[in-house]
Formats: sequence, structure tokens, C-alpha cells
Amino acid sequence: MVFVWNRNNCSGGFSVENHQVQFGTKAVWAGEKDVLVHGASQVPVIVSVAYTYEDMDHWYDVARGKKPGHIYGRNTNPTVQAFEEKVRELEGAEAATSFSTGMAAISNTLYTFLRPGDRVVTIKDTYGGTNKIFTEFLPEMGVEVVLCNTGNHEEMIAEVKKGCKILYLESPTNPTVKITDIERMAKTGKEAGALVVVDNTFATPVNQNPLQLGADLVIHSATKFLGGHADALGGVVCGAKELVEKIYHYREINGATLDPWAAYLLLRGMKTLKLRVKQQEKNAEAIARWLLKQELVEEVFYPGLETHVNHEIAKKQMRGFGGMLSFSLKGGMDAVRILLPKLKYANRAANLGAVETTYGPARTTSHVECTPEERKAVGIAEGLVRISAGIEDTEDLIADLEQAFAHLKEQLEVSAAESGKAGS
Repeated sequence: MVFVWNRNNCSGGFSVENHQVQFGTKAVWAGEKDVLVHGASQVPVIVSVAYTYEDMDHWYDVARGKKPGHIYGRNTNPTVQAFEEKVRELEGAEAATSFSTGMAAISNTLYTFLRPGDRVVTIKDTYGGTNKIFTEFLPEMGVEVVLCNTGNHEEMIAEVKKGCKILYLESPTNPTVKITDIERMAKTGKEAGALVVVDNTFATPVNQNPLQLGADLVIHSATKFLGGHADALGGVVCGAKELVEKIYHYREINGATLDPWAAYLLLRGMKTLKLRVKQQEKNAEAIARWLLKQELVEEVFYPGLETHVNHEIAKKQMRGFGGMLSFSLKGGMDAVRILLPKLKYANRAANLGAVETTYGPARTTSHVECTPEERKAVGIAEGLVRISAGIEDTEDLIADLEQAFAHLKEQLEVSAAESGKAGS
């Protein structure tokens, strides 16, 4: 088996002469030194499929994982390794391995450890694609899946105590940004002998480190905030070396390999991760508080709001509340159809975490795979809009919303007046 680890700082430490280097500096420098060649200051994109060896015994040792090196691109790649090492450092993990997409990271992790007859406990509010694995694919494999109400920790604890192989969490959730007490649930999971897995995509390592809260594995859709520029797909899993090696082995055989070009773009994006996330969450909170005051808004979901049902838990386990929020409009999808096209500083797209602000109804983004009934069951109204705040100036985003809402109000008044005339 080929598995290349950067064996320097394998404990997750990153220090200079006993000084603990801060997150922003790690995001810029971590994982890159060993890959630089010819005096280059940037990680090269190495696209070679295979690597040649003159010494047959050395080649054999590398192939068996006894010595560092690379054999074949489906297994490892120097550019990809630099990306993995940077994420490993930011999450404070022993090891990390990457994937072609975030869903590949999630599915490969689950399929690595689950077998027919196993039991999984998770929440109802996982991302739509993840939810499909739990409600469709795993049951077809003979895996029992228990979906608990998100935020109902007593219900989850009771189910975990009945026994489970994996406790799978996502906090904050996509798209209603619900919060689970990771530390509390990780303790319960470990007491029951479960593997505790947390999707940390929304929070990012800037604001939350699930491994420090007791989780065994942390997953990211690197396509989102890590890359940050909506130009590269990728996923990554971090955790204990023993666990990650097993996931890596499953991935190397099944082939969901991260492309080196994508790895390069993700690496480049991660250098500004802290700067981007801080501006994104500043914008997200400003938008959330503005939306709270609008008469046409039914409900606003953002963990940074004091009105959020799990605001106190979010304060306890997060260093910031992130750049994601959602809201529902009075008038449902009819109102959404009027509002969203009027926005000027907005991508109307099925993506998040990018430098540009992105809007999208959950029914066509996070939960497009689900039926209206399935969405309704987890509290996702058809008119729910997910917002991924970008790095634009806050004042411009608020002004954009003001003009779009003024247009919506005007159109609704015209519609009401016309309906009144027709009724008379």
C-alpha cells in the first residue's frame, strides 16, 4: 500500500522556537515546504501519472509504504499531498486524505467502516446528498439508519446508547444552520463505542475544530470555503492516522482521487481562508440582522442571532458563526421568484463558500434530491433561501437587499390590487 505522510509535525503541532504559530499563518505556510522545487515559492502542479525508480528495492519499499515517495497518481500526488498536509495542520489532526468531491469524502468514509447489520445514528438535517446516502443507499446495503431530530440531544443520546457503529453529525447544518453540541454527543458516542464523524464544511477550521471537541473524524467539502473561489471540486477527511489509513485504502482502490490541478487551486484558496471567512461572517451577521426587521420575512436562521434556538451551544463550541444563513419569505416561492432575480450582487447558484455572495432556494440547491415532503419533514419550506455571504463590502450587500425587497413589496402590492379587482 502506498500512503505518503509528511512525518514532520505529525502530532499536529506547528511552532517556531516554542512560539505557537496562529491560524492565519498556518493557512499560508503549512504543508508546502516539502513539495517546493527549484527554488519556487509556490507549490507546483505535478500532473505525472507515474513515478520512476532506478533502484528496484527502493521502489518496492515505497510501494509497500515503508519509505516516502509516490508510485501512481490514483494513490498519491505531491501537489495533492501538500493540500492534505495543510488541512491536517489546520484541523490539528494526525493524518488527512483527500477526494475528488465533498460527497466522495462523505460516502467513502461511511462505506469504509459500515457493513450489513451495522447501525448508524445521525440527524435529519444533513445535507441533501448525505441524507440520500442515509435514506436510500445504506438501507439497501442492510445498514440500519436512525434519523434523529436535530438539536434534540436527549433523543440522540438514547439512540446512541442502544448501540451504533457510526454517529454522524453536521454542525452547522445545510441549509438551516442548526447546531448540535459536538462535545456532548462525541462523549456519548465514544462511551457507546461508536466512531464519531463530523461534517465541518460550514464552520471551517477557522471557527470550529471537531477533533478538539472529541470527534474521531472531520470532513470538509473543500469545494466550498476551503477553496473559496468556486473553481475547484474536492473533499478531505482528517483524524487519527489509523482511521485515515483505512479510508485512504478504500479510496485508492475505488478511485475517487483528487485531481492535482484542483489541489493546486484549493491550496491557493486556503491561503486567504481566515481573511475570507472573517469578512463573510461579518456580512452574514449584518444580513441576518437586517432580514429580521423585514415584514416580508417569515423566519431567519443564523447561529449568531440571539434568537437562534442553539445560540448558546454555538457560542460554546465555535469561535465565530460563519458565513452561512437562510431565511424564508412570506409568499413562498412566488415571492422568491420576484426577489432573487432583482439582486445585483448575487450569484443565483448551487454553491457556497465563494468570495461572491450566493443565493439559492434549498429546493434547487442543498436539497434538490429530496421530495417536497422530505424537505417539509425537516423544516425546509419551499420558499427557504440559502445565503452564502461573500467578501463584498457590507454596505453594498445591504443596499442591494433594500432595493430588491422594495421591488418585491411593490410587486406584491400590485398583485394584491389586481386580485382585488378580479374578485370584485
